[in-house]
Amino acid sequence: MIVQIYTAQSADEAVALAERGVDHVGLTPTTVGLPGQISEAVAAEAVAALRGRARSVALSVETELAEIARMAAAVRPDILHLCGEIGAVTPDDVRELRGMLPAGMEIMQAIAVGAEDDIAMAREYAQVADYLILDSYTTDVQGVGAAGVTHDWSRSAEIVASVDIPVILAGGLSAENVAESIAAVRPWGVDSLTLTNRPLGDGRFEKDLDAVAAFVAGATAVAAV
Repeated sequence: MIVQIYTAQSADEAVALAERGVDHVGLTPTTVGLPGQISEAVAAEAVAALRGRARSVALSVETELAEIARMAAAVRPDILHLCGEIGAVTPDDVRELRGMLPAGMEIMQAIAVGAEDDIAMAREYAQVADYLILDSYTTDVQGVGAAGVTHDWSRSAEIVASVDIPVILAGGLSAENVAESIAAVRPWGVDSLTLTNRPLGDGRFEKDLDAVAAFVAGATAVAAV
């Protein structure tokens, strides 16, 4: 079971996550006001620090392909996570974008579970992406994800069963519910952001490394059964 944790805000924090068994470390290199956002320079430092320890994932909520490709070239993550507004970057766009990215960089496409035609969209994106991430959606945060709430896992299970690429389940997951979510959905991986944070006030946070370790333990224990 792959464990993905968002969002590291420094190279040291990224390494600390990897040391606690995280397979994919998420980074948020943007200036649009997303939770835990960092500069591209800091994100690139984290990517470099993670090499040989864990895979790096950098998200984008942008819609202009040239801007997405520019960020990807600057940060150089292993995986580019596309999580802009629903349908803003189409499957055809993703196909075009792949040719604009550094060689070997993979693409993870976010699917807003519960949105209209979510299963059909997942099937379409599965033809052009390397991974899907099934997430919750709220208008409080730009793009798909970072909602901190669960969605209909039975819907996610339908998506997992209907596509042939790896699927990561996200949305309100914590050490307390990750085992249940895995049993319900049978994803390839699980993701946590909000519920593995330690709030610092004024909307700021750092990763709660104990909560992360518990999340990893919960996810891997189920996978071992």
